[in-house]
Amino acid sequence: MIIPVRCFSCGKPIGQLWEDYKKRTANGENSKKVLDDLGLERPCCRAMFLGQTDLVELVGKFKKS
Repeated sequence: MIIPVRCFSCGKPIGQLWEDYKKRTANGENSKKVLDDLGLERPCCRAMFLGQTDLVELVGKFKKS
């Protein structure tokens, strides 16, 4: 799944924050601290990031027949 441009529940723009979140959590930072620093305070927006599974690389390996 690809991160949406806006939160499905409240409509806040969140798509531009995904790369920064992904980079910082990959470097070992705490997810809660990163979300707080990015300004994601609403539970709906936080859930969009915490529930995200990056499957683009996995799906890209399969060829359409």
